[in-house]
Amino acid sequence: MTFLPIVDRELRISARKRGTFWVRVTAALVAIVIAGGFLLLSTAEVVSTSQLGSAMFGTLSWMSFAVALSAGMFFTSDCLSEEKREGTLGFLFLTDLRGYDVVLGKLIATSLRCVFALLAIFPILAITQLMGGVAPVEFWKVLLALVHALFFSLATGMFVSALSRHGQKAMSGTLLLMVVFVAGGPLTDWIIGLASGHGYRTVYSLPSPATVFITAGGWSQNFWNALLISQAAAWAMLVAACVLIPRNWQEKSSKLSPRMMRWQYWWRYGGAKRREALRRKLLTLNPVTWLASRERWQLVSVWVVTVAFVAGYAAIFIFNLGSEFYMVWSFISGAVTLIFYLWAASQACSFFADARRSGLVELLLATPLTGREIVHGPWRALVRMFTLPVGIFLLVQLTVPILGAVAFGQRSMARVSFSGMVGGFPWLLTVVNALASSAVTVANLIALCWFGMWMGLASKNARLATLKTLVFVWIAPLIVMTFASGIAMYLLIIPTMMGSSTGGSPKWFSLWYPMITAALTTGLALAKDALFFFWARKKLLRDFREMATRAVAPVCITATPVLPPVPPVMPASGTV
Repeated sequence: MTFLPIVDRELRISARKRGTFWVRVTAALVAIVIAGGFLLLSTAEVVSTSQLGSAMFGTLSWMSFAVALSAGMFFTSDCLSEEKREGTLGFLFLTDLRGYDVVLGKLIATSLRCVFALLAIFPILAITQLMGGVAPVEFWKVLLALVHALFFSLATGMFVSALSRHGQKAMSGTLLLMVVFVAGGPLTDWIIGLASGHGYRTVYSLPSPATVFITAGGWSQNFWNALLISQAAAWAMLVAACVLIPRNWQEKSSKLSPRMMRWQYWWRYGGAKRREALRRKLLTLNPVTWLASRERWQLVSVWVVTVAFVAGYAAIFIFNLGSEFYMVWSFISGAVTLIFYLWAASQACSFFADARRSGLVELLLATPLTGREIVHGPWRALVRMFTLPVGIFLLVQLTVPILGAVAFGQRSMARVSFSGMVGGFPWLLTVVNALASSAVTVANLIALCWFGMWMGLASKNARLATLKTLVFVWIAPLIVMTFASGIAMYLLIIPTMMGSSTGGSPKWFSLWYPMITAALTTGLALAKDALFFFWARKKLLRDFREMATRAVAPVCITATPVLPPVPPVMPASGTV
């Protein structure tokens, strides 16, 4: 028997897929465009080439690091659990295959695109050594840290997939475990250092891939220690997946007591009064809305995130962070915004994707409900789930910067703002930025929900639909707008630093540039979200029935072929 036969087969298949080629080409093109922008800026001779090389290396490496950390959530978190749901995993264990054969085969099949995309970026990163500002040792250590981050994320997703059976729960579990590993240790060390007054010490953050990546850029001795410990954690999760998958792929009968089973049902759907009230309220409004709103754990999870966010908001003022206020607040706000985006996209994609797989869409089409009513059902369920938590989040996001400026002084904001370098952070700009951020957040959530519903109907599975939704609606436009704004910043700062009459004074630049940039970025983001919203809504309302019928392969009924006429019987020779 061939050693690791599934790995051998999946390598041959995945390497020849069209998607593998296009992912590699797309990753290289994105890196080339970003590198081209930095090389274009070097012709202005305002900033040294070594500084641009260092900035280019940091930009590309941080983008690659973020993509590597998210790979497990989208590529491996549902690979084993999907096989469990479809009942095909048991057939593999009827043969001589072992757990490591299946796990490593699935790992190779799902991660080959990520590996090729990461390898395509490495030559562009190497250009920074020719520009200066990046030492060869730092370059190779960062590459090693990126490969490690990708492996760690994929191993985490594989471990969670071996434990789970539900796709959305597997994705959420992978995200939670990655947050614990990446941010849990550094946050613990920071809190201990803040409480003891001894400063930050790297102890509990050694298993974090973020520690490996951050220490790779310097001469810290913690790099190799963090790499070994983090690698051990990743291999431990991969070995655990190999051990667990032959033992828990069966859907075993529940050994829980009737009381515990009732408690689980109550936790998932609520008590009898809640179910009756929800049924009475939503069935008359839209039966599909009731169907998409039955499970309570999703709504409870959203509220847990909201309460944790408010608690973090209160902790900022209790600990009196002073100059670190705005940095901590930006991190918390960005993390919660990312969670809401992921949750909205996943929830929007999962309903129609699961309904297509289970045949529910065909049953809905057989009811008196119109296509418009079926489409608006999940949308109303999403509005019901996210409206109040997102409203609280935006209210806090609007008030915290203003209250922080009053409590800790404007220096806490000026330290992280460009305008703070040349003259303070105006109150008007604080309010404008908060309002613009809130408007963009709401528009992004609406666009993610509608485009996610369309992707859930048109994609192969919910995991792929969620990835497409986030990339098309949020990630790709964010990269384009950030890159364009960076180029515009240098084009505006060059005449200012050279003292030309067209650039104006530094004071004019410091006051108006952030406001103009915020207005331009907000306008582009809102226009982009409006485009995705109207396009996805039009496609859903117009092509819903056509896309729903593709869930099941059509039965081709062909007419019986017409037989050619039988030739007449020729008389035998010699007869009349």
